[in-house]
Amino acid sequence: MELMVLLNALVTRLLFVLHSLIGVWRVTAVKKEPKYWLLALLNLLLCLETGLTLKFKQGRGYKWFSPAIFLYLICIVPSLWLLEIHHGTQYCGNEPGAVQVNVSNQDFNQSRESSHGSEGTDHHIIQTAKVFVNQLSTICETVWTLALHQTFLLLLVVGRWLLPIGVEITRDQLSQLLLMFVGTAADILEFASETLDIEDVRKNYVLINAILAVWTWSMLQFPLDLAVQHIGCKPSASTRRIPSLLLCRYSAELWNIGVSLFIQDGPFFIVRSILMGHFRIFNQMLVFFTAKNVLVVTLQLYRLAVITLDFRATVLQKSRKGEVCCCPCEPYEAHAHATGHQENEMKECVAVPPKEESQAPSEDH
Repeated sequence: MELMVLLNALVTRLLFVLHSLIGVWRVTAVKKEPKYWLLALLNLLLCLETGLTLKFKQGRGYKWFSPAIFLYLICIVPSLWLLEIHHGTQYCGNEPGAVQVNVSNQDFNQSRESSHGSEGTDHHIIQTAKVFVNQLSTICETVWTLALHQTFLLLLVVGRWLLPIGVEITRDQLSQLLLMFVGTAADILEFASETLDIEDVRKNYVLINAILAVWTWSMLQFPLDLAVQHIGCKPSASTRRIPSLLLCRYSAELWNIGVSLFIQDGPFFIVRSILMGHFRIFNQMLVFFTAKNVLVVTLQLYRLAVITLDFRATVLQKSRKGEVCCCPCEPYEAHAHATGHQENEMKECVAVPPKEESQAPSEDH
């Protein structure tokens, strides 16, 4: 096992555990009930996954799916749910000034204790750590929750970058995936912060849970790598069917369209439409992002129509020549559809003789 692979696998999972523990600590501090420390036991799943990955995969990732990312979601999402539901119990009217006053008071107390200096270096370090934790505790609850949201999404992207890649995914595909994750994370953060900060939404407990459910649903795309990997198809009778050939040739593109329509932009548009249509909640940013969701959904449907029509035209062209696609299809690449290049569009498909001709030699036997 390579040293860098082992180091990246362990460091990334350690960051996941530490961040989830910070989330559990904030829930316990806000709720003021020690029983919420039981949420930290969810990290045992991530520790178990780490051991199994090191043993069976030598620290490298799996094809199409990242168990470490998925288990990290399981560890941190419950804490964020509890913090969002408990939102608003701490006064945050002048939070920057309040935090600064608390910090300066603590620094004064710390310097006064150190001036008596009879306790030693170890005790001084412990006292400094306690002062630092107390300073963090003075930060407004809503600021803590937003910071956890932001660091959560950033850690998803950075963690996916640091995690060792499997043999099935190339570095080029990983770079494409990370760029997609950056844009996706920004949209998800905007959706959560923009909708949950509306005062009328905060007064409706059911609406808060519905928004958090959609937010959680949108996070499920991060453990999957299907957006940059094509499904390998083996020659069989089923691959001669049009839907199978379409999925084989355009698997990554179809996955991207499906994610946008059913996991991200589609559900976001439905939630924002309900807020404006049923609850009569309007503001400039809500209207803008609703229009953005409509535009993205429309463009994805247009892309789906283009892919379907292009594939249908190619199949019809080959069928007129008596050829049938019965082998794995290569990933689609955009190219000019000039007449001189039509023979190269489906070069990966084998020409099969018409049925009447293929049956003729069997009669001699």
